[in-house]
Amino acid sequence: MMLVIDVTKGMQTQSAECLVIGQIACQKMVVVLNKIDLLPEGKRQSAIEKMTKKMQKTLENTKFCGCPIVAVAAKPGGPEAPESENPLGVSELIEVLKSQAYLPSRDPSGHFLMAVDHCFSIKGQGTVMTGTILSGSVSLGDNVEIPALKVIKKVKSMQMFHTPVTYAMQGDRVGICVTQFDPKLLERGLICTPESLHTIHAAIISLKKIQYFRGALQTKAKFHITVGHETVMGRVMFFSPAPADFNEEIKENVFDFEKDYLYQEEYLSKDSNSENKENDQAGEVQLPKQQWALLEFEKPVTCPKLCLVIGSKLDTDIHANTCRLAFHGVLLQGMEDKNYTETFLPKLKVYKLKHKEGQVERVMDDYSVIGRSLFKKETNIQIFVGLKVKLSTGEDGIIDGGFGQSGKFKIRIPDGLKPDTKMLLTVASKKKSKAGKGDTAKEDESSKNDSAQPVTISLLFKRYVFDTQKKMIQS
Repeated sequence: MMLVIDVTKGMQTQSAECLVIGQIACQKMVVVLNKIDLLPEGKRQSAIEKMTKKMQKTLENTKFCGCPIVAVAAKPGGPEAPESENPLGVSELIEVLKSQAYLPSRDPSGHFLMAVDHCFSIKGQGTVMTGTILSGSVSLGDNVEIPALKVIKKVKSMQMFHTPVTYAMQGDRVGICVTQFDPKLLERGLICTPESLHTIHAAIISLKKIQYFRGALQTKAKFHITVGHETVMGRVMFFSPAPADFNEEIKENVFDFEKDYLYQEEYLSKDSNSENKENDQAGEVQLPKQQWALLEFEKPVTCPKLCLVIGSKLDTDIHANTCRLAFHGVLLQGMEDKNYTETFLPKLKVYKLKHKEGQVERVMDDYSVIGRSLFKKETNIQIFVGLKVKLSTGEDGIIDGGFGQSGKFKIRIPDGLKPDTKMLLTVASKKKSKAGKGDTAKEDESSKNDSAQPVTISLLFKRYVFDTQKKMIQS
């Protein structure tokens, strides 16, 4: 890529965004300092040197550290200047570009896919689509599909740099002519081997946050999602490996539907304030090696698998000097079915950890207690029967059923209550009943002086986000 900078202004917000996109999408870069004709001749050289140093400093911590920086005036005197004005520094720039050029490896195998950037008609010929072949190859007479329109056309003729050709492959710039197609229907987009591309309503992506984006990436937030030439609005839901698998190596570019994943309220990063921070001895925040998101598009997109995805907040004020690009990732799995919420999402095992707390009301006998405050009055306690709970005094219990009408419930303690627990609970309930006999002021006082901590009940379970039955699962 060439990053063009106005030498009189330096890095602007949009230049910085271009640099971020470059880091995601490119391996090599040349910086072009433009408009040097606007610098007074006496101070020109020192101003160029100063800006070059500034740019080198900016690029220090990027993959483009040490890249060439060339000063030019592409159109001395600006748009109004006569055509006779010769550009400054452009021949040097061409030499730098030649020195940076390399022969990439090209592969003609696989499905044909081309990014179209112009579409126009030629009288008596047909409609020409020009663009770059991203993968595969194409020959005269082949059928190609315009997947966004679900239209298939035959390749009538092809040209590369004004020369007719019968074959073109990955990396070539080519114009493809077809007949009986209205060029107004396609300005930019993709054409491909028929039925090789899919139109999707949602996708699972692996992603990384862009470090310059300020603020958290929150589940349920809407972002502008750029895939290929298209940008559509999409809602995100973030998830990570289960905490036990945070350090496990993740296979690149595949998604494992057999595994369990933990739902996240936001993308986990060093500055995120999520409850899922597991601090180790050094007080370091444990972060998973990989995180994912479910993207739900507001309108379907047509794209190849494993394509680059960029999420942005393009409605942010462009003058606000903040990076609008939020995350980038790889599309691992698309969902073609319009009813993907019923047909596809239940396969995605993302769970939430639920934690409810209540208190022991009183002892019934050595093997059972009555609990309260864990459920609302209207909760159907039947669905919780059989779930394991833990008392703050250490005993394990099992929910046995409701007790009365006010949301209280019975807990069976298979190994029996410890003598200490029993004593604690008996003392607490005696105090309560004593206080109950006096007036309310006394009751308040008695609970203040009550050194006996109430015995709490913890209920922990997992619930899968897309489980239609909303089952509660305990390990």
